[in-house]
Amino acid sequence: MITIKYFGMLAEHTQCNEEQYDSKAVKLSELLEDLNVKYQFTPESFNVALNQKLVQDSEDITLQFQDEIALLPPFAGG
Repeated sequence: MITIKYFGMLAEHTQCNEEQYDSKAVKLSELLEDLNVKYQFTPESFNVALNQKLVQDSEDITLQFQDEIALLPPFAGG
């Protein structure tokens, strides 16, 4: 299982803080597309962290069993 965590307005939008994705290995880009279909996300609406590290390009990343994905809304600050 891959754990997906939602924060801020994304948790409100999905109506959950966390869910499990039943897959042993999947590309991050495919997972994000599945979530977009399920929740009608736009890629610009969040940043992605894999195992607590921000990632920029999701195309070449293959997720493994027990990976953790966090979808983070844009942060404001100065």
